Amino acid sequence: MTPPLPKALRRSPARPGKDNGKNGKNGRNGGPATEPTTKDHAVEGVASVVGWLDERTGASPFLRGFLYRKVPKGTNWYYTLGSATMFAFLSQAVTGIFLAMYYEPDPTRAYESASRITNEVFLGEFVRGMHKWGSTVMIILIFLHMGRVFFFGAYKYPRELNWIIGVVLIVLTLLMGLTGYLLPFDQRSFWATVVAVNLNSSGPIVGPYLADFLRVGSEFGPTTITRFYALHMLAVPILIAALIGAHLYLVAKLGTTAPPWLKAEKKDLLKEEI
Repeated sequence: MTPPLPKALRRSPARPGKDNGKNGKNGRNGGPATEPTTKDHAVEGVASVVGWLDERTGASPFLRGFLYRKVPKGTNWYYTLGSATMFAFLSQAVTGIFLAMYYEPDPTRAYESASRITNEVFLGEFVRGMHKWGSTVMIILIFLHMGRVFFFGAYKYPRELNWIIGVVLIVLTLLMGLTGYLLPFDQRSFWATVVAVNLNSSGPIVGPYLADFLRVGSEFGPTTITRFYALHMLAVPILIAALIGAHLYLVAKLGTTAPPWLKAEKKDLLKEEI
């Protein structure tokens, strides 16, 4: 006959209302455990991928500081103008890529390719319209954003560098509009670009050299449209994307400026307390 186990080694009886080690949606109160669903597998797969990327890039501290930073009280819709400008730039980049698939930067075929995009390509008129009007929207938004920064005093210490980057972004945005206006190569775009480049040539010291650089010589020629296309599609967008990255980094590092009226109210309260 087997001797009984000591009391310390005996299994404790199950208590009523406990799940007895079972889990799952139906595993509580002693019910049978259910197997993981497809949704559970999908969530687990996404979590494993995110964990794999975070382990190799170490991006979670930066994302945590960027997405979960403190926002001062009193912020309103005026603070969304910067995000709206960035969204307009992304829209311009996506629509520009689709237009570049069919556009030919050649003086003899540029107008025909632009007309073919509008009249023959599927959704070509819609994409071209988004790109055309999106450029105007982006210019308006970036000026409104800079106006908000100026009137709210967000350009002061320690955010002077971010203000300088914003001014450079305005110049690059206007340059994007100038270089893209010539690409349809019709009579209006050609002569408007001639006037704009001649205005640039009248600038002091740098003006004539800048005009010769844009025209690829002293006069408009067959290579001018190629120069404008390269600037519009490659050089200027790369500079804008790099400066936007630096701009967002400084915003996350330095924080957001509170509205000026909140500061005034706080000073008034301090005076009243004194």
